Amino acid sequence: MQRWGDLTPFARGATLMLGAIFAFSIMDAVAKFLTGSYHPVQVVWARYTFQLVFVFLIAAPRLRTLLRTKYPRLQLVRSAFLFGATVCFFLSLPHLKLVTVIAIFEVAPLVICLFAFFFLGEPVGWRRWAGVSCGLVGALIIIRPAGDFFTPAALLPLMAAAFFAAYAVSTRFLGQAENPWTSFLYTALIGTIGANLCLPFFWTAPKPTDVIFMAILGAGGGIGHLMLIRALVQADASALSLFNYCGLIYGAILGYVVFSEVPDMFTVVGSVFIVSAGIFVWYRENQVAARNRQNKRLSES
Repeated sequence: MQRWGDLTPFARGATLMLGAIFAFSIMDAVAKFLTGSYHPVQVVWARYTFQLVFVFLIAAPRLRTLLRTKYPRLQLVRSAFLFGATVCFFLSLPHLKLVTVIAIFEVAPLVICLFAFFFLGEPVGWRRWAGVSCGLVGALIIIRPAGDFFTPAALLPLMAAAFFAAYAVSTRFLGQAENPWTSFLYTALIGTIGANLCLPFFWTAPKPTDVIFMAILGAGGGIGHLMLIRALVQADASALSLFNYCGLIYGAILGYVVFSEVPDMFTVVGSVFIVSAGIFVWYRENQVAARNRQNKRLSES
């Protein structure tokens, strides 16, 4: 077996990315379990509060330094977007299968392309537009807005994807000017404050055993984000983005093992559309990036 240091940067990044997606999937499964006994808003509170405790334990020696930010308003806005994504995602869990929620949410990378075009002015060619359109078609197949089995709860993961895309685009504004750990800390801090403001309207005293699951929920989010940060240090985000779709595999396995859920035909077909669109956009972005690097080398030689 190869030692960690002997692996290539991409191999280390891919391993960490797979671990991060698995941690997030565990978090989602625990959240779905808890929403069977508690209001989703209280589960959101547990997710952020215990993650904040986790972050404080890890970052305690540098806490005062990490709290310093040049962009307090932007940190507030981007954290609010992620909070909205979490609330919408968790609100859908009591009403939909775990893999269905994850499948609809997987349109987020495609929505990021859409938002980047409108708000950042990033160029988007017809191929990317085709990928985005295909992904949204996949989401509509799963949601079935005109079908007899449609439920408004199916729109919640789509709203979560939109909020997450807004979070990702607003994070791009920070660029390299802000320490990723500072952004990580503010995300947990502002999310905890927001959840605590809502909590009195939805509070139910948790059972001692459920407090353990709530701690696992927060730790899953914290560990996932830490591994994600480390993965992006090792390899380019564009190269690792394809591994996001492993969340569908994890979600399907956890949904079946933990909740005895079997994806229906519409979820499977819609997921194929979404994943195919994501792979297509990923492939095109890597082609463009490679061409730009080659042109840059030629211009410098």
